[in-house]
Amino acid sequence: MYSLAQPVHATLEIRKSRFIACVEPVADRASAQLRVAELRAEHPDAAHVCWALLAGGHSAAVDDGEPSGTAGRPMLEVLRHQQLDGVLATVVRYYGGIKLGAGGLVRAYTDAVAQALQQADKVAPVALVQVHCELPYAHESTARHLLAQAGGELLEVRHAGSVTLIMRLPEAALAGLQEQLLTATRGELAFRVLP
Repeated sequence: MYSLAQPVHATLEIRKSRFIACVEPVADRASAQLRVAELRAEHPDAAHVCWALLAGGHSAAVDDGEPSGTAGRPMLEVLRHQQLDGVLATVVRYYGGIKLGAGGLVRAYTDAVAQALQQADKVAPVALVQVHCELPYAHESTARHLLAQAGGELLEVRHAGSVTLIMRLPEAALAGLQEQLLTATRGELAFRVLP
């Protein structure tokens, strides 16, 4: 499975209707729905904002008023055929006054997404892990610095008798970060991967 490095776009004109396609990386369904809402706000005069999602085992195919199965499902099939995950495909349609029929709509939505993907840079997804790390206060800034160097992100910090950091980082950087923190804290470290 692959994701995308950045969003890609394509615009098609078919019998006076304009189809504006975008395929972009997204983390989950909530992010996808937020992006679709943004597109509706950006294109208030559009007849339809159809979309398809493949992300983390979840999928969605939304026709947004087009005849059932003529927009979202064909777009989703293009994403599946391209072996993509963590992506949202959207097509904004401005209706031109000429009906395309069910077959014409399927071709239009499929072609719009396929043309956008012709420009795409596919990337292999990076496996991420969450880690619970507990260490003395004196080493908090060192831990933050090492986490940033490892390409990770700090999700939560709790201060009590010691500092607890909940972090997310690439799985490939996990062993190196643990080793660096053990050295920096001289072994005063509780470090475990969260399920």
